[in-house]
Amino acid sequence: MGRKIFSACFLFFFVLTLPVWGGDIPIKGEELSFLWALPFFGVLLSLALMPLVLPRLWHNHFGKIGALWAIVTVASITSFYGLEACLQVMGHVFFKEYFPFIIIAGTLFTVAGGIRIEIHKLGTPLNNTALMVVGTLLASWIGTTGAAMLLVRPLLSMNEHRYYRRHTMIFFIFLVCNVGGALTALGDPPLFLGFLMGVQFFWPTTHLFGPFMVMVIPLTLIYFFLDKYYFGKEELPDEAKNLEVNTPKNWFQVRGKTNLILFLCIILSVLVSGYWRPDYRFVIFANKIELQNVVRDLSLIGIGLISYKVVSQRGRKANHFSFEPLMEVVKLFASIFVTAAPVIAILQAGTKGVMEPVVSFVTGLDGQPIPDAYYWVTGALSAFLDNAPTYLVFFHMAGGNAAELMTTLAPTLIAISCGAVFMGAMTYIGNAPNFMVKAIAEQKRIQMPSFFGYMVWSWGIFFPFLALVAWFFF
Repeated sequence: MGRKIFSACFLFFFVLTLPVWGGDIPIKGEELSFLWALPFFGVLLSLALMPLVLPRLWHNHFGKIGALWAIVTVASITSFYGLEACLQVMGHVFFKEYFPFIIIAGTLFTVAGGIRIEIHKLGTPLNNTALMVVGTLLASWIGTTGAAMLLVRPLLSMNEHRYYRRHTMIFFIFLVCNVGGALTALGDPPLFLGFLMGVQFFWPTTHLFGPFMVMVIPLTLIYFFLDKYYFGKEELPDEAKNLEVNTPKNWFQVRGKTNLILFLCIILSVLVSGYWRPDYRFVIFANKIELQNVVRDLSLIGIGLISYKVVSQRGRKANHFSFEPLMEVVKLFASIFVTAAPVIAILQAGTKGVMEPVVSFVTGLDGQPIPDAYYWVTGALSAFLDNAPTYLVFFHMAGGNAAELMTTLAPTLIAISCGAVFMGAMTYIGNAPNFMVKAIAEQKRIQMPSFFGYMVWSWGIFFPFLALVAWFFF
């Protein structure tokens, strides 16, 4: 009952304040000090420390804790700039960034959850590695979220008899949830934003293929030999041993095939929003929302509802589908997006803001961008901020001209793209599917590393190959 009352009040407030008209986002990054970034770092520290220090409190109230930090940001903007300014900022955050992000992630999660891929094989090093490679290649075409949600359950099922599984989920996050999305505009939200800004759809395919291979080949080999080592330590039950020796004829089955068609509808909706430009906009809280994006988001919501309400539920029941992992992302990323708004505004201020050293670091004395600097700075921020708005900030910082960035300044755009896509794997919050996979793995009672524990893995194994990409290409 309380939730219904809250929802009704929110809807009334939304309708009442909808006709707020104005210009650009009213908070100016050059006016903000580092204090404005404290709520954002508060969210990060809460996410990193509270599961270790106060696990029960965090598990039961993480949404409320994140909301408290977001309220600090909202209250600060309202106090210094007024209610109308706050509505404009929050309108930008939610309608132009958060809602599209959650809608596409939620639709992919829902549709993928209705497909049950059953692989009646034991999770041997060879079988696991083969599935990892398939997921990595598939991610560029159905998105990292779609590929992760489609294949994480069969991977878990193949390994249900094994004790050592944590390393498999970590490499799955490295490869399928992040690196695999580098080859098309559909693979990862940053590249999709570039597509909307004028970057050709297959430009990443040709220009990011080299860095993609430098990451994928060694990581795949390391995973295979690491899994082989752990597999040698397993004490498998007789059921698993029999499965390894006698693979059934129908070892591969797919339930919920209709959802595969819905995946194609998702791809079509995204493509249409990039090519169809009707030049008509809605204004919500002083933010111009393009018609094609509204149509895309409504189409995606419709696809998700069709998948969940109309299509056969056999695959979803077999998957033990639950919205709980998605709800964790919905709640935590809402606070991350809200508290990150002042941080991104400071970055957009360039040399006029308190992060002037960062801007100077990526620009040469001749005023031209420095590709390797863009790579590291974009990547470092993408690991903690959402990688999509981070990509957009540095895209504009490098000039914002897609034609020039694809040709004369191609090394810079390659650097921004690789930094945003690859380095989302450095933390759980760098990319949405990271957190979803973690939540699903924990539902299967796999003890995943803590926030900092995961970073030990990413720094120890993943980071050296990021450095290799910088050495080879920038």
